[in-house]
Amino acid sequence: MAQRRPHIVIAVVNLPAERDRRVIRECQALESAGYRVSVICPRGPQRPATLPGTVATRIHSFPQPLAGSGVLSFAAEFAWALIAVTVRLLALLLRDRVDAVQVCNPPDVFWPLALLLRAAGRPFVFDHHDLSPELYECKTDRPRRTVLWILRLFEKLSWRCASAVISTNESYRELAVDRGGCAPERVVVVRNGPTLAEVRHDGIPAPRAAGEKERFTVVYLGVINPQDHVEAVVLTAERLVHLRGRDDWRVVVAGDGDSLPRLRELADEHDLTDLVTFTGWLEADEVGALLRTATIAVQPDPPTRMAQLSTMAKTVEYVARGLPVVAVDMLETRRTAGGAAHYVPTGDPDELAKAIDQLLADSETRTDMQRVARARFETELAWDHQVKAYLALWRRLLPDAPSATTAESPAEEPVATDRLTTT
Repeated sequence: MAQRRPHIVIAVVNLPAERDRRVIRECQALESAGYRVSVICPRGPQRPATLPGTVATRIHSFPQPLAGSGVLSFAAEFAWALIAVTVRLLALLLRDRVDAVQVCNPPDVFWPLALLLRAAGRPFVFDHHDLSPELYECKTDRPRRTVLWILRLFEKLSWRCASAVISTNESYRELAVDRGGCAPERVVVVRNGPTLAEVRHDGIPAPRAAGEKERFTVVYLGVINPQDHVEAVVLTAERLVHLRGRDDWRVVVAGDGDSLPRLRELADEHDLTDLVTFTGWLEADEVGALLRTATIAVQPDPPTRMAQLSTMAKTVEYVARGLPVVAVDMLETRRTAGGAAHYVPTGDPDELAKAIDQLLADSETRTDMQRVARARFETELAWDHQVKAYLALWRRLLPDAPSATTAESPAEEPVATDRLTTT
């Protein structure tokens, strides 16, 4: 008689699972290791029944009628997320045995489910994606003490109530131990990043139009919200005009967000529309094709506490393609990019423009940085390395899973997803 495969349910509520590359990779890894997987998530426009890139991971989606823009609306959104996930999880528990649950934040409201699952003898894993208190401080001019206290309490409960915690970098792990009081052995680091196969499958760059001159390409890839400081990239282009003229370079801003309309206006106001291109969100293959044409990438995030402690997904994407990076000097950025980046103190446009101009003029330094970037990705940052810690955690929590010959290797096909999310 065939051995029953343990069933793991993953819940993610900040975006549809088919757009979350980390969740897709986790599901691929669990399937390859012999587990059965279901995902609970908000309903996307295409409403797939099976998670793209996986063999048989089923999606159990829910509508997301609420969109937060203030404290009360965010509270309503988080309450709805808890209710929607709980209802779908209970339905799965009643009709299809669930052996363990993994929940990805934000928000940090699922600790009551952790208590219920653990009381029933089933593991509950907290996959810690964002620092909710620090994120609130970044997005709010005047943070309310009461809101911060609640966010910190819920964060601590999320850490403490879980059977195990997955942190996306060492800083998050240190916070789980120091601020959350978690035993160090309960917290494992699993970084974000593409697989080696995904990078090998990058799309082919579009050919230049007839007569179009080849130019250096400076790229920003990611979310474009106020806290991301992307206006500095546009103003950097203005400074570059004064440093090196307009003939041999261009800036591409790839992504979307609340600040994008204002950035388009800013480029027009400073007479930069011929030098700064806005692509909007790109499909995964388009991201690969763009980064293959790039000369330098930019990470302009200001040195807030949130940014100091967080690993920016865009930085890993840059390093994976061997791109030299100009970045604000922050702890986790250095831990990610190392010698593949040139660091500036604050992200001021004058600092960024000077650093970019120097790198564009120094092909030997760029080549050395490219070599460092590729080596860091291939030997440390690629998901192929991170997945080992992820699967080791699940083997400890659910030791009865049937063995699989592909357990150590993620899927060789590139991740299928509608859009690249980078924060």
